[in-house]
Amino acid sequence: MDFKEFLNLSIIIGNFKLTMSHLLMAILILLAAKILIWTMKRILLDRYFRTRKVDPGRQMALKQFLSYIIWVLAVFAIMELFNISSMIWASSAALLVGIGLGLQDTFKDIISGIIILVEGTVDVGDILEVDGFVARVVKIGLRTSKLETRDRVSILVPNSSLVVNKVTNWTHDDQPARFKIAVGVAYHSDVLFVQRLLLEAASEHEKVLKEPAISVHFVNFGESSVDFELLFFSTEFFNIERVKSDIRFNIESRFRANGIEIPFPQRDVWVRNPEDLK
Repeated sequence: MDFKEFLNLSIIIGNFKLTMSHLLMAILILLAAKILIWTMKRILLDRYFRTRKVDPGRQMALKQFLSYIIWVLAVFAIMELFNISSMIWASSAALLVGIGLGLQDTFKDIISGIIILVEGTVDVGDILEVDGFVARVVKIGLRTSKLETRDRVSILVPNSSLVVNKVTNWTHDDQPARFKIAVGVAYHSDVLFVQRLLLEAASEHEKVLKEPAISVHFVNFGESSVDFELLFFSTEFFNIERVKSDIRFNIESRFRANGIEIPFPQRDVWVRNPEDLK
């Protein structure tokens, strides 16, 4: 058997005819797609990223998006080679409609993933607050994104949740954010002295920025305490709760050393007829 006869070998499955030439051509298409993706990532895009100084998160997202496009085009090319696409559209239109309705959420997630990759509203490494938890973006996929919480737990979030729902991106514009710590002291405390202690407690922490300046707000005359808010700016978004904890330890130590009391809730009970208790 010569090479030409080998290429003409075929397998017939119903009305579908598969020849070795078609099979070899499909392998070549997949191989060409893989080589094109490698060349695009390692040569063309890396050179472009170095020139434009694109951040690593956006680099990963763009590479992944272009890889998806090339693989999809390769699959469509193979379908056309085997004449499968026309058969699918002609004989399975109702089935495709049913599949489309069943997978509409999946399609919504895929479209949302494309929007994220193109617009760059969320990048790898960003710190997000989603559904009440704070997590770092580890990977942006076409349908889901992988996030890692402060507890080192990996969570897969549908991309539509990052596009449709309200999401706080702490690191989107690389600007420091303001955080607050609520503190209450006894009514007999010197409020100006308390203000000074709070400012000192925050200023000593290395993760607290000097500019914008730290401030203390006199919030309210509470039921059992005089209430303050300590406000400071920081770029430590992911571990900010640890920073707050350190500052609270410092506040408690300074209050204890200077006789500042942190009161607990108190209630005064008035007895109208104390004689009735005897």
